[in-house]
Amino acid sequence: MSKKIKLLVFSGILLIVTLILFFLLKRGNPNPEFTIGQALDSLNHVKIYYNGSVSHTGKRNVSPDGYNIGLTYQCVEFVKRYYYEYYHHKMPDSYGNAKDFFDSSVKDGQVNPRRDLIQFTNPSRYKPAIGDMVIFDGHAGNSYGHVAIISDVTARTIEIIQQNPGPFASSRVRFDMDSTATGFTIQHERLIGRLRMKKQNP
Repeated sequence: MSKKIKLLVFSGILLIVTLILFFLLKRGNPNPEFTIGQALDSLNHVKIYYNGSVSHTGKRNVSPDGYNIGLTYQCVEFVKRYYYEYYHHKMPDSYGNAKDFFDSSVKDGQVNPRRDLIQFTNPSRYKPAIGDMVIFDGHAGNSYGHVAIISDVTARTIEIIQQNPGPFASSRVRFDMDSTATGFTIQHERLIGRLRMKKQNP
């Protein structure tokens, strides 16, 4: 077998292996400890489900009254389902990737009209509260960003509960929070802001 043919065979095998790995990472379940759709955690009886690979998407979850909740079991689907089931809140704009939930043109403490929620920047004049939706910007491994719900607040930390953080990541993570005379900063380089129900005081 000539060197040229060997190179072609090797390249073909490498391509097939790459495509298989891509398919498994994108659609498969790299963590055999859980099954896709398995309940992992909950906040106020609203469940977190295991999604497998971060980029895996299931069917669209639509409420009985036709409201678009999102693609199961993505991060956006959980936060919208939480706000719909716990607060009975429907966003005027029910679509968008996670990072799109933050509108950079909206000032700290003002209403984000696409989501009909109060928006806070990070840092913010207003202290985080349980139930706030936190929004993370995208990065090289995930250009869509990420969203989660604050499940606990102390004087110096917040805890978030999240769906689809990755097949081996925890549903709950705690971040440090700094407070000064001018406001509050959640210590995470990609956390760009928060959203909150209007009926709650800032």
